[in-house]
Amino acid sequence: MADNKKKKIGVINWVDLTVENAEEIRDFYSRVAGWTVEPVDMGGYNDFNMQSPGDVEPRAGICHSKGGSSTLPPYWLIYISVESMQESVASCLELGGEVISGPLDIKGYGSYCVIRDPAGAYCALFEPED
Repeated sequence: MADNKKKKIGVINWVDLTVENAEEIRDFYSRVAGWTVEPVDMGGYNDFNMQSPGDVEPRAGICHSKGGSSTLPPYWLIYISVESMQESVASCLELGGEVISGPLDIKGYGSYCVIRDPAGAYCALFEPED
């Protein structure tokens, strides 16, 4: 993820795609969108940050459907910054949404969870570290 500590609450600050065939899809977007690739060590395998040519700032992620991400659908998933993960999750559940995964901590960045809204759309909530 990009330096999300500087992001404002309520903004979409990241997008990634979780798939079974991450290398194939990485190569697809590298050729179709012109993105360059930066491997991200996940402990035994790599996920991938995708960048614009000549840019060091990651623009998106392409991830393997493994571990905690194994239940995620193969959709581009947006990450929305929230003030309080606990309050946002409670509101999600109260309003008929569902928590699909998490909340999980990302050391050095914050925590996130994946939710499904009452219409069936998926997104991730992200609470930056202080």
